[in-house]
Amino acid sequence: MLLNFGFIVQSLPLYWKAAQLTLTISVWAIALSLLVGFLCSLAIYYRVRVLKSIVKIYIEFSRNTPSLIQLFFLYYGLTQIGLKLEAELCAVAGLTFLGGSYMAEAFRSGLEAVGKTQIESGLSIGLSRAQLVRYVIFPQAFSVSMPALEANAIFLMKETSIVSAVALPDLMFVAKDLIGMYYSTTEALTLLVLFYLLLLLPVSLLLSALERKVRYGQFGN
Repeated sequence: MLLNFGFIVQSLPLYWKAAQLTLTISVWAIALSLLVGFLCSLAIYYRVRVLKSIVKIYIEFSRNTPSLIQLFFLYYGLTQIGLKLEAELCAVAGLTFLGGSYMAEAFRSGLEAVGKTQIESGLSIGLSRAQLVRYVIFPQAFSVSMPALEANAIFLMKETSIVSAVALPDLMFVAKDLIGMYYSTTEALTLLVLFYLLLLLPVSLLLSALERKVRYGQFGN
């Protein structure tokens, strides 16, 4: 099987532009998911009345409905009540809605992994509640959560492939478009895989390095 390298070279600018859009959506979605997840995990960990129940319903709803359906609901469903979101904003909101629930569970597991003896030891040496959170709970919780947060971030970047469903010219959109116009399926899919690899591999390596960096929070390592 020979690849049409002329077609590949001509298509590179399209993929490059699509990769920039994919990366932009990914960065926003991951950042907002971390924020949403962190706040949700605090509501569960500190057993905030009412909020805890709302957060649990949100997590179950988000994780047990297809992400594509969530995206369609945001893009097409909200127009029925007069709320029209731009496609890019809709993509970020949809991925944040999905990612926030996964991040919340990752943070929650980290917070709950901090032993009571650690907290009691901190209190016994005179740490205030704020100092206890700053120097004992958060470093350990973040260290435990890091592998799950890393996996969730990579998962969200790969989930951007669904945003082509709302006509955003991301990598998947470009690949499908080129296949439809020129039937160069092998070349289009090869470029698609390579560009996703170029986006995901550096992020994966960076997060792995960060994971090793924060291991200081785990006592005994």
